[in-house]
Amino acid sequence: MEDKSATTDNKFNLNEWAGAFGDLGTFIPFVVGYITILGINPTGILLTFGVFMIIAGLYFKTPFPVQPMKAIGAAAIAGSGLITHNMIWVASLFSGLVWLVLGLTKGLSFISKIISKPVIRGIVLGLGITFIIEATNLMRGDFLVAAIALVLAFVLFFRKRIPTMFALLVFGIIVTLIQNPETASNLAAVRPAFSLPNFYSILILGSLTGNEILTGIFILAIPQLPLTLGNAVIATTAENNRLFPKRPTTERRVTIFKGIMNVVAPIFGGIPMCHGAGGLAAHTRFGAKTGGAVIILGGILLILGLFFAPWIVLLFSMIPAAVLGVILFFAGLELAISAQDIGPKKSDFYILLITAGFSFWNVGLGFLIGIILQELDKRKLFKL
Repeated sequence: MEDKSATTDNKFNLNEWAGAFGDLGTFIPFVVGYITILGINPTGILLTFGVFMIIAGLYFKTPFPVQPMKAIGAAAIAGSGLITHNMIWVASLFSGLVWLVLGLTKGLSFISKIISKPVIRGIVLGLGITFIIEATNLMRGDFLVAAIALVLAFVLFFRKRIPTMFALLVFGIIVTLIQNPETASNLAAVRPAFSLPNFYSILILGSLTGNEILTGIFILAIPQLPLTLGNAVIATTAENNRLFPKRPTTERRVTIFKGIMNVVAPIFGGIPMCHGAGGLAAHTRFGAKTGGAVIILGGILLILGLFFAPWIVLLFSMIPAAVLGVILFFAGLELAISAQDIGPKKSDFYILLITAGFSFWNVGLGFLIGIILQELDKRKLFKL
C-alpha cells in the first residue's frame, strides 16, 4: 500500500475518527482483564494510554498504535491471585529500562541491520494468522451476530460513504441493547465523576519483596522481550515505513519511545505498554492515514479515565465480543496480506513460511528461527 498523503500533517476527518477505533479488538480484552481480574484502578490505565497515544500521534504522525504488552498481560491475568500490582510495576519499569538502554546504544541498530525481508514478513504473516484465529474464536460465541457484522463490513469496504468502523460499532451497540435490555437503564445511571490515578513513586521500592521483584522480571518482563523486539519494534517499524514511506520512522526512535512509556506509565498506575504491527494495520484498514486517529482515541481514553472510570467496564461491554472478533479479523487480514511482496526466490518464501509458522506459536521463537535460516541461506548451507 502506498502512502498517498500529500502532507505530513495530522488530520481529524471522518476516516481518522473511524480508524481510531480499529485496534479495540486487542485493547479492550486486556484492559478489562487488568481492571476486573487484577483489580487495577482504571483511571491510571486509561490516563497513561490516553497521554501516550496523543504523544505518539504527534510524534510519528501516522496511526502508530499504543497497546498493552500481550505476554505480560496474558501472564498477569492468567495468574490472578498470584500476580500483584507491584509485580506489574516492576515488569513495566524493567522493560522500560531495557528498551531505553537498547535504544540509546548501538545494540538495536546492529540487530535491525541483519534482519532480512523474509524474516520481517514472516513475523507479520504469523501475527496476521494469529489475529484471524483469535478473531474466529471471539466470533464463535455468537455466530449470527458475527456473520451479520462480517457481511456488513465486506459490503461497506466497497462503499466509502459510510466508514465501516462506525457501522460496526453502531450495530454492536444495538445488538447489546437488544440482548441485554437492562444495559440501557445501567447507562442511564452513568454520570461524570472526576477521579485521579493511584500514584506510584520510587518510594514503592522500599515496600517491594524479593519475590515481587523476581516475578516481575523473570515471569512477566523477560518472556515479553522477544515478542516486543519482533513485533513492536521491527515489524511495526517495517509496516509503518511500508504503509507510509513519506513518514518513516526507525527502530531506534520506536525503542526509545517504548522505553519512556514504560518508565513513566507505572508511576501513574499504568500497565506495561508497547506497539504492534496488528494495531497499525487495524487503524489503517478502517480508514486512518495520519496520527490524528491515535490522537482522537487517546483523547477519548483520557476523558474516560478522568471522568468515567467507575463505568468503564460497562461502557466497553457495549461492543459485543463477536463484533470485536470481526474487527480483529480484518486487522489480521491486513497484516497477512503484506507478505505478498516477498518476491519469487524459493528460499525466501520458505524462510517466510517457517518464520510465520513459529511466530504463530511464539513470535520470539519465530524471530530466532528466521534469523538462523536467513544466515544459513546466506552461507549457501540452506538449499531447497
